[in-house]
Amino acid sequence: MSIPDHARSNFQTLLRAAADGNLALMECLDAETGAQRYVICAVGRDDGDYVFTPFGHLAEGNPYDAYLPPHPDDPGGFVYPETPS
Repeated sequence: MSIPDHARSNFQTLLRAAADGNLALMECLDAETGAQRYVICAVGRDDGDYVFTPFGHLAEGNPYDAYLPPHPDDPGGFVYPETPS
């Protein structure tokens, strides 16, 4: 499975912001659910004002429980939890 160009570009922007010390962690509300989120943002300037560009939020709880990794033997698939018999 290939990572799309927009995701690669955003990741490169995030890496540059981190290297330059221009990252912030902001407390925000999820626009759909209203839940509190801690959002990773790149910080820039525009005519003397600070501009915060959100890239994603930190996983709540155990991040290993929040995501399924790519399957090592299937480039187009993911590792799914086993279902009980």
